[in-house]
Amino acid sequence: MSKNILFLCTGNSCRSQMAEGWAKYLKGEQYNFYSAGLETHGLNPNAVKVMAEKQVDISTHHSKTLNDLQNIKLDVVFTVCGHAHETCPIFPEQAKVIHVGFDDPPKLALNAKTDEEKLQAYRRIRDEIKVFIEEIDSHM
Repeated sequence: MSKNILFLCTGNSCRSQMAEGWAKYLKGEQYNFYSAGLETHGLNPNAVKVMAEKQVDISTHHSKTLNDLQNIKLDVVFTVCGHAHETCPIFPEQAKVIHVGFDDPPKLALNAKTDEEKLQAYRRIRDEIKVFIEEIDSHM
């Protein structure tokens, strides 16, 4: 039986969505992947755009909370932002919680002078998340 793996972030709009997208794309035959937030902030259009550049389509994803996944027995929860890690809810004892933080692309892009400069911040985090997913087995 495949493990159920969750990527948890504050708003399930960017980092956790990119992680779910990469995970399904690269390791979807090995595990079941999900993403959620402590709250919902909607899907970040820049995250969708930079993932599409790598032929990973997350455009049909939607922002979810843990309540949306309450019927799924989680085996591993990766918190991908500091806030989610610090305020992480208690999961049943079978779920292993592991923090792997990534910078927040919207914050990185805040002072960007052009759209291209803004997207560079998203691309950097997208690529960092890809490397993590490629090595995910070693983190569990």
